[in-house]
Amino acid sequence: MKYYIIAGEASGDLHGADIVTELKKQDERAQIRAWGGDLMRDAGTEIVRHYRDLAFMGFIEVAKNIRTILGNLKFCKADILDFQPDALILIDYPGFNLRIAQWASQQAIPVMYYISPQIWAWNVKRVHKIKKSVDRMFTILPFEAGFYQQYDYDVTYVGHPLKRVIDQYQKDHPTLDPSNIIALLPGSRKQEIAKMLPVFSKLPAQFPDFQFHIAKAPAVELSFYQQFLPSMPSNLVFSKEGTYNLLSKSFAAITTSGTATLETALFHVPQIVCYKGNALSYQIAKRLIRVPYISLVNLIANKEVVKELIQQEFHLSNLILELQNITSGPERIQQLIDYKKIHQLLAYEGSPPELVVNDIIDYLQKMKINQNDRS
Repeated sequence: MKYYIIAGEASGDLHGADIVTELKKQDERAQIRAWGGDLMRDAGTEIVRHYRDLAFMGFIEVAKNIRTILGNLKFCKADILDFQPDALILIDYPGFNLRIAQWASQQAIPVMYYISPQIWAWNVKRVHKIKKSVDRMFTILPFEAGFYQQYDYDVTYVGHPLKRVIDQYQKDHPTLDPSNIIALLPGSRKQEIAKMLPVFSKLPAQFPDFQFHIAKAPAVELSFYQQFLPSMPSNLVFSKEGTYNLLSKSFAAITTSGTATLETALFHVPQIVCYKGNALSYQIAKRLIRVPYISLVNLIANKEVVKELIQQEFHLSNLILELQNITSGPERIQQLIDYKKIHQLLAYEGSPPELVVNDIIDYLQKMKINQNDRS
């Protein structure tokens, strides 16, 4: 069968690579075309658009790049029609993917959605569009199934893929006790890095006993980071290894809101979560968002496990205070206790990519049988 996959971010590329691998395992004749990144390409699929060219974040940023976004939508629709897939597999990336889902449904293309859009956080009305256009929805957070049940929409909870990935990584890469490394994760988008890194980079001078390692996003060139670092103290370096290797030996971390917050928690690294965006975009989002937290860690726990420094609260003096708290204060011990509870909440039997692909193939086979019976 033929599958068309769309992942528009670094985290989606990671999960998309697992889906590609599983599709090839379960369907030897699978033909796959995708939007994604290097991991999906390495898994053995053709990449039509790389996610580094798609990452527009915030209402104002989207408005500024609307021509590019509309051009991508137009190209995507034409490319899907040309490829004629048996199924369209969408991974997160809701601003783009929900539009494609609605269109694909009108073309009678089966739509599978892996990693539900966080519509429970804002724009709840989108649930009605999802019900009309998405044939199978696969959720990864424990509370999402209950949310959708309120709207009489059955979804399939498959567990969080990051837990399985990180559990396996830790099994394959046993480490010693954390060293004196503070991991700096300024994000995977250039917009995020430009906001976060100039402030992050001022911390090493305040904590000379620690080594600060910057986690570089694979799709962002080194020169982009260097423009925000006119001078680097001796205890500030770029990590020479991947983010997981860095987290596995870090004593604490400062992360930009996103998937990295959960990854850091699953590595049992105490952290501070930061976010700062365009001022107008933030004011718009603040009026729309319906949840009390922005980090996945706090949302899953339904309490403040990690400190969130958002917008005006994100500045150097607050960072210094909170970093002191998670390197030597009781807040560090409490975070580690709460992390264990999050591990328990995310515990689930089976591999999420395997469960998703099993379901997709079964659905398509049943659909073909029904079509044959009608003919």
